[in-house]
Amino acid sequence: MRAVPVAVVGNLSLDLVDGGAPRVGGPPYYASRALRALAVPATLRVKCAPGDKAASERAFRDVRVEWLPGAATATYAFSYDDDARTMEVRALGDRWGPEEVEGLGADWVHVGALFRGEFTAETLAALHETGARISLDGQGLVRPAREGPLRLEPEPDLSFLRHVSVLKLSEDEARALVGSLEERALSALGVPEVVVTFGSRGSIVVARRSLVHVPAKPLAGTDPTGAGDAFAAAYVVARSRGHAPRRAAERATRVVSGLLAGARR
Repeated sequence: MRAVPVAVVGNLSLDLVDGGAPRVGGPPYYASRALRALAVPATLRVKCAPGDKAASERAFRDVRVEWLPGAATATYAFSYDDDARTMEVRALGDRWGPEEVEGLGADWVHVGALFRGEFTAETLAALHETGARISLDGQGLVRPAREGPLRLEPEPDLSFLRHVSVLKLSEDEARALVGSLEERALSALGVPEVVVTFGSRGSIVVARRSLVHVPAKPLAGTDPTGAGDAFAAAYVVARSRGHAPRRAAERATRVVSGLLAGARR
């Protein structure tokens, strides 16, 4: 029997939004908001520079966090024009080795990758060998490992996707990776489930060579930072509970809408 149904692994980040002061971010942090809202037992394994740990710990509430020391904390500056985001990479986080994902004891593991090569094929294979089903953030396929203005460049060798059960992409990431949003192109990635999010315009789910659209209700005046990470966590929770892909996306959409509406208030 597994210790927890869901685990999330990834680098913490410091986010500078619209010129504001640095704040805690990264896939594990934003995933934790969804996990807390769903009251699901989960493990988050997080890496950052030791000097940033104390200040970051306060951002995590009611979730189990395992901290790993890193050489640096990922840092990003970005701004929004509605759903469109412009981003600059100020600092990259560390890469993850196979030994750093051992002992998670989860049925599902969401890998919150931030850049290409952050989680190597060997690391994903080690996770796969535990019997866990892997959800992968598509940032790890299209964001090159370099500082400066972010320009998406797809990973040339996608053979490691054979270890992945769910691939979560943004619209821009999907277009950069396969050139379109068509079912055939997304199914050709060979991942059983591909979910593409469109911010306030909802998402599409591709599974078993079928594409369905899941609408979302736009919410004015909200900060969308981390919404994709929260969606991915909520989707994995729903899948761990036996919900089919479309139903899981619908549930994840409601969770994210609730989080954004709460933040707006």
